[in-house]
Amino acid sequence: MSWGTELWDQFDNLEKHTQWGIDILEKYIKFVKERTEIELSYAKQLRNLAKKYQPKKNSKEEEEYRYTACKAFLSTLNEMNDYAGQHEVISENMTSNITVELARYVQELKQERKSYFHDGRKAQQHIEICWKQLESSKRRFERDCKEADRAQQYFEKMDADINVTKADVEKARQQAQVRHQMAEDSKADYSSILQKFNHEQHEYYHTHIPNIFQKIQEMEERRIVRIGDSMKTYAEVDRQVIPIIGKCLDEIVKAAESIDQKNDSQLVIEAYKSGFEPPGDIEFEDYTQPMKRTVSDNSLSNSRGEGKPELKFGGKSKGKLWPFIKKNKLMSLLTSPHQPPPPPPASASPSAVPNGPQSPKQQKEPLSHRFNEFMTSKPKIHCFRSLKRGLSLKLGATPEDFSNLPPEQRRKKLQQKVDELNKEIQKEMDQRDAITKMKDVYLKNPQMGDPASLDHKLTEVSQNIEKLRLESQKFEAWLAEVEGRLPARSEQARRQSGMFDAQNPATVNNCAQDRESPDGSYTEEQSQEGEGKVLATDFDDEFDEEEPLPAIGTCKALYTFEGQNEGTISVVEGETLYVIEEDKGDGWTRIRRNEDEEGYVPTSYVEVYLDKNAKGAKTYI
Repeated sequence: MSWGTELWDQFDNLEKHTQWGIDILEKYIKFVKERTEIELSYAKQLRNLAKKYQPKKNSKEEEEYRYTACKAFLSTLNEMNDYAGQHEVISENMTSNITVELARYVQELKQERKSYFHDGRKAQQHIEICWKQLESSKRRFERDCKEADRAQQYFEKMDADINVTKADVEKARQQAQVRHQMAEDSKADYSSILQKFNHEQHEYYHTHIPNIFQKIQEMEERRIVRIGDSMKTYAEVDRQVIPIIGKCLDEIVKAAESIDQKNDSQLVIEAYKSGFEPPGDIEFEDYTQPMKRTVSDNSLSNSRGEGKPELKFGGKSKGKLWPFIKKNKLMSLLTSPHQPPPPPPASASPSAVPNGPQSPKQQKEPLSHRFNEFMTSKPKIHCFRSLKRGLSLKLGATPEDFSNLPPEQRRKKLQQKVDELNKEIQKEMDQRDAITKMKDVYLKNPQMGDPASLDHKLTEVSQNIEKLRLESQKFEAWLAEVEGRLPARSEQARRQSGMFDAQNPATVNNCAQDRESPDGSYTEEQSQEGEGKVLATDFDDEFDEEEPLPAIGTCKALYTFEGQNEGTISVVEGETLYVIEEDKGDGWTRIRRNEDEEGYVPTSYVEVYLDKNAKGAKTYI
């Protein structure tokens, strides 16, 4: 079916219809454009979301991503970035393949439509002019025929009238002939114009208009096909990224399947394992028989009963035995060392203990004097920064060999330090090689530079390498001790490490309430100064009357140990002493030389022989 034959008289309706078609195409272009904006906005939001949950550099979050579940989550975030990129590709392809192309096509379509309807209007105007010419010739022919008929009737009337002169009759005859000739001419002209009009009209309705309408129909059909192709492109643009999006989703599934709960559990063990053995069974205490206690419970209770102020530690009531020794003991507070014990030396009689607390050697102060000093010292809020075992050194400097950490954590820290030093050494060696190569180039081509100018830099780099190697050897020796891979350090090596340690001594805070006992617990002091004030003399009397702890066994010193910090005691290799308190899991054993000398030594420095019938000293608070 052709518009030219079927719609030959619907010129105006076709003009409206084709304009509507262009409007539809422009509406579709607007739709695709808004879709591209949505895709871009969605991609941007996805990227911002992925960025928001990315681990921040140099933060604790980076350590968390050692776990497989966190790694899978990180992979998901990365895949979401790629996922967002595919939506950006959709937007870009729709813009270039649909929006831009259709916008150009619409401009061409408008020009083509305008040209066709301009030709149609010209044909209409031409046929209307021909029609007007035909009407004009027809009216002229009609008028001339009437004039000729009237002239003939007038001639016949004059010819029949006898009163009219011959001259008048002749004149009337001539006038009738002229009018008749004019009618004939008008007839011929009318006939010619009529034939011409019929020809033009035939051409108009059977040639010109059908051709123009056919072109308009083809134009409209091309528009319809083009919008259909654009819709296919619209779908294909989406379809093209589906495999990549599918790969992103597959990678997310793969990352999820890579989660290993057993591995994560093992990482938790590696991260928090202390290396200490769990505490042993608590011995039964027989109260039916007389026994000696570590601290006089009665003295505290009696002082309170006599109207003296009650001594409070962290607001906890006294007289309660905490299982697994969670709270600090009074005697441990006054006599315990501040740091975990050092590792045993390799040699039989070391002269110095590396990384030991640096304190002057002096006779231990009386117990009552130290307690008095503790009670009268002003509390400092910052001393309550941590109540966890082994964190008291946060108030000072961390030991260089990380001896303040549990064995497993210390091993990890030392290993990390060794790796860092090795990387630094490799970096310096690469720099040295580069300088050496440059020096060789200068030697071969003096015009490029002076070789002597690099000697200073080369010497400096070599010195740095040597320093780093010494540092690495020091940490490797400590690491070997912890792992038990190598024998303990010799006397000379221990002295060298002591020199290194002397450069960064751990500063001990003077807050009395922040001292650490051998069992790893801390004491707490009340926040109010007025709360828990006790006269020192009252406690002096009671502690002076306290009998010494009973011996629960003996021990033999395997190595020489110099007790330099408060609460420790010096021993000589081979010396036999009394054990008055076992190791509570923190690496210290309490011993006595005589009634006036007692303190803590590292458990690894002595060999303990316990008396099975003896009752261990228990401390009450």
